[in-house]
Amino acid sequence: MDSDERILVPVGPAAARWRTFGAERTVVAAARTVTSLVRVLDVMPEIVHDDPRITVVFAYDPTSAFNNGVLDLLRSRGCRTLPWSQLAEITPDLLISASENVKVPPGDYPVVVLPHGVGFHKQVPDSAGPGTRLSGLVHDDLLTARRAWLAISHPDQESQLAVAHPGTVGRTVLVGDPCLDRLRASARWRERYRAALGVAPGTHLVLVSSTWGEESLAGSWPGLPADLLAQLPTDEYRVALVLHPNVWSGHGDWQVRVMQRTALEAGLIAVDPTDGWQQALVASDLVIGDHGSVTLYGAALGRPVLLGAFGSEAVPGTAGYALRSAAGRLEAGCPLLPQLRAAAADHRRDRFASVTAAAFAEPGQALPKLRELVYGLLDLPQPKHTGRGPRAFPIPALDTARARSLMVHTSVARDPEGEARIEVHRFPAALAGETAEGESAFWHLACDVDEPDTRLVESATVICSGSEVLTAEAGRQRVSALLADFPGARIAAVPGEDGRCVVGVRDGRAVSVGTTQEPGPDPGTAAAAVYACLRLGMPLDSAAMTVVHGTRRQRLLFGPVPPPGDQSTLSRARTAAARGLPPSS
Repeated sequence: MDSDERILVPVGPAAARWRTFGAERTVVAAARTVTSLVRVLDVMPEIVHDDPRITVVFAYDPTSAFNNGVLDLLRSRGCRTLPWSQLAEITPDLLISASENVKVPPGDYPVVVLPHGVGFHKQVPDSAGPGTRLSGLVHDDLLTARRAWLAISHPDQESQLAVAHPGTVGRTVLVGDPCLDRLRASARWRERYRAALGVAPGTHLVLVSSTWGEESLAGSWPGLPADLLAQLPTDEYRVALVLHPNVWSGHGDWQVRVMQRTALEAGLIAVDPTDGWQQALVASDLVIGDHGSVTLYGAALGRPVLLGAFGSEAVPGTAGYALRSAAGRLEAGCPLLPQLRAAAADHRRDRFASVTAAAFAEPGQALPKLRELVYGLLDLPQPKHTGRGPRAFPIPALDTARARSLMVHTSVARDPEGEARIEVHRFPAALAGETAEGESAFWHLACDVDEPDTRLVESATVICSGSEVLTAEAGRQRVSALLADFPGARIAAVPGEDGRCVVGVRDGRAVSVGTTQEPGPDPGTAAAAVYACLRLGMPLDSAAMTVVHGTRRQRLLFGPVPPPGDQSTLSRARTAAARGLPPSS
């Protein structure tokens, strides 16, 4: 699809020769930026679904500074798209846009303008001149011609727009917010979203959200994701980054990922700008944001919110601006973990109730009201079967982002019965800070065998391989091979059968590490326990200890790896059991 490629069907003077569906009405959806297109793609299927009387085509307007990615998105969704220049040659019955900045050709068909965020709470650069304009306010010509209808989410926005431009009087329609309705409908799938994002049970998901511009969170604190990952234990926290589509469009996917490369390698979840931020927001436990709409949506969902930035382009008197004083601040010069813990501990779900009440009205009614507006403007009766409510956002693609190298802190104490208790805290090695040790507190570098950074794996004390589950003898051989391949390592660990791990030591000893409950330890945890024992001179044979990492508490049991002579007996027993025969067969 080229930006200037004209189409012959389903619209145009000769379209009747080629089309299959003889629709009664034509709706054009404007595609100017990724941000506005995503909102249209989200809403339109819910308005005109199952109605063959309506043909929908998209018109690509290339004039935005943020047009990069629009054609790719249209192509990926299979949208029939005409160039903006062809729009003047057809006679649609309605144009729908979530960008107020489109230059609509003269005509008498109405134009419905949807907000692409929450309300009208930002001043943005005016593409028509050097100044700024109110985001969401349409051009004078549409208001003068009385063609525009502005969908709003709260009655207060009607009076705000009237002050900004008298031409909006009588041209607003209160519908509510379709995105918030879907976010709330998605709450029942929260755990499914978390699982898809790779957030383990008991782990906190911190969502970093940024609008665009130099005063945004990303513009003023681009290193925040890396700072968080450096200070938050990986067993307790995951970090997701949601950037405004204009950031990706304006600077390019390559540039953004290069700027965040170390954070991404440390396990940062970079959310797709076209699909996924809603699921990540529902899945989150805390939001760090700015004056953008996603931060306000987070407040509306009852999440704790900390502001890492708040730009001067926010419009005083709006609900978005009110968040500036209602939410706490994240201080860059102070340790981040205590600030996050304090924000979560002090939070009440209704903390931002007054703010969100000033931003959103008509809960759950946005789609029915938009459908009523669209069908009224098209002069068509609504289909009889239109009873679809807000739909949960789909389950996102599985995220497998993980740090392959970790700086591991172990501290050992004794319980009243004398058994060892080991606390384990792990941090991405590429971002780790000070590693001072104590009498019973130690640090070591643990690397996965798939770590591409040679400097890290050659310096690692522990090498882990979690790609396959091995028998005890195969595990013994594998850890021996790993220690031979990585002469600087002192310990190697692999997952074994029955939920146990095989841990090998440089001096030739091999230990089987298991637990009394499911699931068993991962190789890194098993290796950390063995490392702590070695540092303290504790025996490895028949040892027992409690390991605490994140919210998990496991009692680990050490035992010998069965020698090669015993393995065949075990294998014969498993084979016999699989065939339904007695173990002696």
